[in-house]
Amino acid sequence: MSLFAFLSADDLLPVMVFAGCVAAVFWLLSSISTRNSQAEERLERIGRPKSLVEIEMSQDQGRGRFAGLKDAFSNLGGVMNASEGEKNSLKIQMANAGFRSDGAAAVYQGIRVVCLAAFLLPALFFFLLKDGFTMKSIQWTVILGGMGFYLPQMALYHLRTTRQKEIFLTLPDALDLLVVCVESGLGLDAALRKVTEEMKGHAKVICEEFSLANLQLQMGRPRREVLHDLGVRTGVDDVRSLAAILIQADRFGSSIAQALRVQSDSMRVRRRQRAEEKAAKTAVQLIFPLVLFIFPAIFVVLVGPAAIQIQRNLLSKGGG
Repeated sequence: MSLFAFLSADDLLPVMVFAGCVAAVFWLLSSISTRNSQAEERLERIGRPKSLVEIEMSQDQGRGRFAGLKDAFSNLGGVMNASEGEKNSLKIQMANAGFRSDGAAAVYQGIRVVCLAAFLLPALFFFLLKDGFTMKSIQWTVILGGMGFYLPQMALYHLRTTRQKEIFLTLPDALDLLVVCVESGLGLDAALRKVTEEMKGHAKVICEEFSLANLQLQMGRPRREVLHDLGVRTGVDDVRSLAAILIQADRFGSSIAQALRVQSDSMRVRRRQRAEEKAAKTAVQLIFPLVLFIFPAIFVVLVGPAAIQIQRNLLSKGGG
């Protein structure tokens, strides 16, 4: 217990916050670096059939050294009981972030349990054992436990929003190229394949989604289900509306090229309206930086010399 004599709560809090941030960044970078594109792997498998030995070797290499860690997280995720609706919602959120594996939700729940334990147990050890059940120690324990519980959720939200933003920014170019391909005589499957080939260098995320949708079409799934799953996986409103337009065109037998042209025009209108809305909000959003940072500096520059002159005059009169 001599260690606690030299450590205070103010000294331990920065260390614990730093350790939590390092752990979160390490988990985020490792998950991003080890995540492979399932669509590209399946397309490669269809293009060049592998032998049984190659398939077994690729599976062994794919498991890697993190396979045991993944299984451990999955087992821990089973501790958190959730309803079917919550599981389905979590699976959709994981798919929006790019994790389409069946065990992604269980791994995520296991990571939440580990983060909660990593933040809560040291807080219990340092604060409660040192200071006892005081209001301050209980407050810091609850705060650190909440940070550990919601840190994976914030990381998942960041991954989702980043991926959806990338899809939103690259969708107009992909849709324009898709319109050109369909109007030139290509079918929807061939047009999706052509868009994937042309834009895979600078629009990796949306090309990955189009590749997976094209692969599902080649495997014999109905087009309605494939397009509906495409809108659900991305979680972007424009992609969902595009999928709805294509489903209606396929159901009623209308021209897909005309439907894509109408969707492209409406998407341009919506993007212009969103840009105008953001431009209109700029004046209101600039009020707080102006009041907090710019106006005080201008006030000091303009009023400062006058205040100094007034002070000198008052001092001279007082001395006289």
